[in-house]
Amino acid sequence: MPAPRNRLKAALAEGRLQTGLWLAFANPTAAEIAARAGFDWCLIDCEHAPNDIPLVQAQCQAMSGGSSSVVVRVAEGNARLLKQVLDIGVQTVLIPMVDTVAQAKDILRFTRYPPEGVRGVGAAQSRATFFGEVGDYVTTATDEICVLVQAETRLALSNIEDIAALPGIDGIFIGPADLAADMGHLGNPGHPDVVAAIEDGVRRIRAAGKAAGIVTFDPTQARRLAALGFNFLAVGGDVSCYARALRSLAAEAKTLSD
Repeated sequence: MPAPRNRLKAALAEGRLQTGLWLAFANPTAAEIAARAGFDWCLIDCEHAPNDIPLVQAQCQAMSGGSSSVVVRVAEGNARLLKQVLDIGVQTVLIPMVDTVAQAKDILRFTRYPPEGVRGVGAAQSRATFFGEVGDYVTTATDEICVLVQAETRLALSNIEDIAALPGIDGIFIGPADLAADMGHLGNPGHPDVVAAIEDGVRRIRAAGKAAGIVTFDPTQARRLAALGFNFLAVGGDVSCYARALRSLAAEAKTLSD
């Protein structure tokens, strides 16, 4: 039996728009609800949310009954973290702060078994093989692994074409907040210079034939980003949606005594 088909990777390769939700609660119940809400994908964040490997696995298990593909953003692109995430069955990974071709090549090596890479061969008793059920996993896993890297600096944007040209890089995700900071506009990703850099970046990514990703927590901005060509598009986050809904409910409750 081969590795499971990665529906998200196939959709991105075809250039189809895939909308998703950022998960930062680090909670299996919240992840389960999100995975059944109708998004194409849901991303478990390990960079800025309090997640560890056992908790990521618990969320993946909770999401298995939903329709959304699971994506995991690792804290950094090192061999240990990527090996652990892949061994718990994650097929799509997002790696932050990838500035150069050399970094991207290392990430590809970390996600592939020898001879193409250096991923340790030890998945036989892991969730990736459904605990031994997927007998052909090691020979078929690479074809279904989707590698997305984040461009979050001016250096990364200058290297877009070279990074996108690497076989195995499925998409490039522009990080607006860190890009704004690198450009001298900390806290202001809406600055005209940052917006112009993002618009130029998405054009170049799509021209290179790769998926282009970005996140916005502003529902009104999502349509504009999709029109620009972003097809791996996060349209919100679980924490922000929860906070916004509770604040709205509390404000409404205050009117009961009026």
